[in-house]
Amino acid sequence: MADSDYSQKDFIGEQVKHEDVVTITRVRSDRVFYRQFIRDPNQAKTSGHPRWYGDKFDLKDDQTWTEPDEVHHVPFTTKKGRQLTVTISGWKQMLMRGTKNYKMNNHPFTLLQIVVRDQERNSIWKPMWLIVIGSRRDELSLVDCYQCYRQRYDMEHLFRFGKQRLLMTSYLTPDVHHEENWFKLTLLSYVNLWAARKLAVVLPRDWEQYLKTNKSIKITPSLVQRDFSRIITTLGTFAKFPKRRGFSSGRIKGYKKAPRTRHDVIKKGSKKSTENLKAP
Repeated sequence: MADSDYSQKDFIGEQVKHEDVVTITRVRSDRVFYRQFIRDPNQAKTSGHPRWYGDKFDLKDDQTWTEPDEVHHVPFTTKKGRQLTVTISGWKQMLMRGTKNYKMNNHPFTLLQIVVRDQERNSIWKPMWLIVIGSRRDELSLVDCYQCYRQRYDMEHLFRFGKQRLLMTSYLTPDVHHEENWFKLTLLSYVNLWAARKLAVVLPRDWEQYLKTNKSIKITPSLVQRDFSRIITTLGTFAKFPKRRGFSSGRIKGYKKAPRTRHDVIKKGSKKSTENLKAP
């Protein structure tokens, strides 16, 4: 699952190379797609380049929309007891424009429109558009795709908490293997916070008076981390004290470590300056 920044062909074109990967991305409401052109078998073949793209499908122009291939209505209740209905419409065999490096005409996808309505059939928010692409996308129903994308919001909270409280991006190393190990450690620490949620005691700050009076406060990972030092002292440890097993010989005399390869610094958002070329 990814947001609209990853709905471009340079990202999706790399994901479709993996057979067992199904990518679900959100797209902006001003994108333009096309129906896959299917030639009539009784029509005679013509010379020239074969036609790939069919009718235009403009997300901001409902006049270009065709009848969806599937429609599902899913009722659900919010935490405040509000009754809502999610209408999921799906168009199959859709295409986006490709480039020389990414032949997107060979990779059709399923386009989803998500509309949330209340009991009076009034739309609550703007329609959300999703792309489901991958060779195994038909194994997922429209409801499965919608529910999978909803999990992305939980992932965003995890990344925000991990970066701010678990030092997820604080370890700087040029070795990818070391960085992956550190990332796994931060995820294990998050799992420990979840496992200890029933042992945690709410420790409000001086300015958090509402936590003292609220008996049914929800235990968040931040509150568990605040009380985790007390929790680990009650659990104990099976680890033994370290013992010295001799002294390291160190590097061999005359050994010279090869310097690391120097790479150019990539700055986010920087654009190459173009010079004004004059005609000769």
